[in-house]
Amino acid sequence: MTIAKKIDAFIEKSSWIRKMFEEGARLKAEHGPENVYDFSLGNPNVPPPEKFQDVLKSVIDSGGPGVHGYMPNPGYPFVREALADHLSREHDVPLTGDDMIMTCGAAGALNTIFKALLDPEDEVLTPTPFFVEYTFYADNHGGSLRTVPTHPDFSLDLDAIAGALTPKTKIVLINSPNNPTGQIYPAKDLKALGELLESKSKEIGRTIYLVSDEPYRKIVYDDVEVPTIFSAYPESIIAASYSKDISLAGERLGYIAIHPEASQKSELASAMALTNRILGFVNAPALMQRVVAQLQGVTVDVGEYARKRKLLCEGLAECGYDFEWPPGAFYLFPRTPIPDDVEFVRALQNELILVVPGSGFGGPGHFRISYCVDDATIVNAMPGFKKVMAQFK
Repeated sequence: MTIAKKIDAFIEKSSWIRKMFEEGARLKAEHGPENVYDFSLGNPNVPPPEKFQDVLKSVIDSGGPGVHGYMPNPGYPFVREALADHLSREHDVPLTGDDMIMTCGAAGALNTIFKALLDPEDEVLTPTPFFVEYTFYADNHGGSLRTVPTHPDFSLDLDAIAGALTPKTKIVLINSPNNPTGQIYPAKDLKALGELLESKSKEIGRTIYLVSDEPYRKIVYDDVEVPTIFSAYPESIIAASYSKDISLAGERLGYIAIHPEASQKSELASAMALTNRILGFVNAPALMQRVVAQLQGVTVDVGEYARKRKLLCEGLAECGYDFEWPPGAFYLFPRTPIPDDVEFVRALQNELILVVPGSGFGGPGHFRISYCVDDATIVNAMPGFKKVMAQFK
């Protein structure tokens, strides 16, 4: 065998997802892309803020020697200070540039964190449904992912988390707003989670870290705010990116923020500066670092996503679908009318509708719709959604 046995197993495990995308490509080639309603990918379709274009041009024109060269592995100091200043206000804690590490997206941030924290056989505990790549990120660094269920509305089940914590648990990983559900965990649940982790850490004699994956933090609706984990637990770390809130997914820029009161803050920062390098990222992209330094607090027009959410949710409700209105992100996670979500997704494919089975996210009996698509895709897919629901009622 040419490829690694583990990777071959990963490919086999996710083969049905790969086949779904291959089928989507076939359908587009056969029927034309405009006649296939693709809700499968979370690729932002709202353009970056207008200010981004102005700042980008200004940064490019400024030029100067060494502007495209290496910088300290954690990122440019002036960028980290600008980010720390903004996050200090957002999270109501006194952060400095030394608490920041610029990364290659939130995925790079999580891998940098995991590499720094995980020893072989350590466990990362996360609630379901969860972003499917978490399994691979934990495995990348010798750890393993364990999952715990959530309540039917996808809120945290603290009793389930308490029952799943063991001496092997090194990280509890949450994602709020969540992919694939859009759920946001309230402050009271985060506070209770922090108290639980503090108690368990004392019991097992080592720190359990709370890591929050927050690329969708600014994509929220109805004046909802995303509570900060920094108010809940000092041994906490945030991984985030500019992929969604400024629509820069392909530019691969994110960051790590370490709680300023973390007991081993200096060690954590040093370790992550090293792991950012030895994982091959070396440093986050130089040009985009200089750009976002001037864009702190700037976001895309979230109203665009709010309109798409309303269009999709009202349309699916009329078709008889059962779901929770998502308070954040740009995903909907409806329940399937039959237990086999893969079968239901295949039925939707027959109507040229591409969505992702919930089983891939640890949420069987559901499917994920990414509504970061043009309005016509949502509107024109509704007859197909209605027809398939009628088949299984």
